Amino acid sequence: MRLFASYLQNSAGSALALLGALFLTIAGSTPACAQTAPKPPADVVIFTNGDQLTGTLESGAGNSILFKSDMAGEITIPLDKVKELRSAASFAVLRKDQPIKKIAQARAIAPAPIAYADGKFTVSHPSAPEIVPTAQVANIIDRDTYVKETTGKSGPFAGWTGALNGGATVVRSTDYGETLTAGIAMVRAMPTVSFLPSRDKTSFDIQETYGKLTSPVIPQTTPPSPAAVTQTSILHAEAERDEYFSSAFFALGQTAFDHNYAQGLNLQQIYGGGIGYTPLKDATQELDLKATIQYEKQAFQNPGNNVNLIGSTLSETYHRALPRKFLFSEFGNFIPAYNHSMDYSANVSGTLTLPVYKRLALSFMATDNYLNNPSAGYNKNSSQFIAAASYTLK
Repeated sequence: MRLFASYLQNSAGSALALLGALFLTIAGSTPACAQTAPKPPADVVIFTNGDQLTGTLESGAGNSILFKSDMAGEITIPLDKVKELRSAASFAVLRKDQPIKKIAQARAIAPAPIAYADGKFTVSHPSAPEIVPTAQVANIIDRDTYVKETTGKSGPFAGWTGALNGGATVVRSTDYGETLTAGIAMVRAMPTVSFLPSRDKTSFDIQETYGKLTSPVIPQTTPPSPAAVTQTSILHAEAERDEYFSSAFFALGQTAFDHNYAQGLNLQQIYGGGIGYTPLKDATQELDLKATIQYEKQAFQNPGNNVNLIGSTLSETYHRALPRKFLFSEFGNFIPAYNHSMDYSANVSGTLTLPVYKRLALSFMATDNYLNNPSAGYNKNSSQFIAAASYTLK
């Protein structure tokens, strides 16, 4: 019995000692577990006049960088104003003298920490540092963005950008009426960044202008004559898919629909395909030239004018980013018909978008639609000027 009691006493002592050791171990390790990972050091820009700015280097293009700090916000800094730049983050520095033409070429570039001094960047690759003069810098991209764009796969709803627009005019007097305009334009260009070669682009846009004006007969007759009613309805819708087989050339398929009371046109349908060429593309502008072979059907208010056509669309599209985040877009096309040479048409439009607040903007658009062979009594030209509010979609 004494032996059993002694055994219990020794066992209890051992258990208490073990629990004590475990408590001390947990207590000693708790502060280490509670410690957070150290914050990476802030990036530093030292200007040529000696001023210094701390924050985060976001990106770069050509001879400038985009830098964000708590004090100054997000600013663009010309490199000729920078004496020194230090960043612990990793970036991919793309060179003008080594343009990226294939995605495999982009994947071979490894992001690394960078520094700037004496008019050149030093990219600290593990194997050996790379020196890139300012004159040869095309783009500077942070590691996360670069890896995502060069190796990631995007879903069908990713990468879409565009804008909604709308406006209205209401008249209430002897004459009364209203004019409404609304539209949406969307585009998905993959990849979504300009530093990689284009792979494909999908776009669509719809624009409708509807108006109705009622004018009573003055002086009124006996018996009363009905008021004159004038209606306007101009609809344009189109969709296009581009597949690039080089950095500048692409195959395309497109469809377009037009309805215009002002020209007696109930519906014009176009279905075609062809090739395109992008002779100009950089960070601020892009020019596309296109040529298609297509089937076209025109249905008029007078059925006797209906025609089925085989023709082409020869078009150009130009986009330009202007100072103060203004955006200018211009489009023009000529649509010949090969089986009815007189049934050709043409369209031209220009849009200027001015930012107002965040995603809100004002847009001013001028368009002209030309139909060479409209129904009898209708004008060949239909012109519009539209001022509308727009909202950017991202």
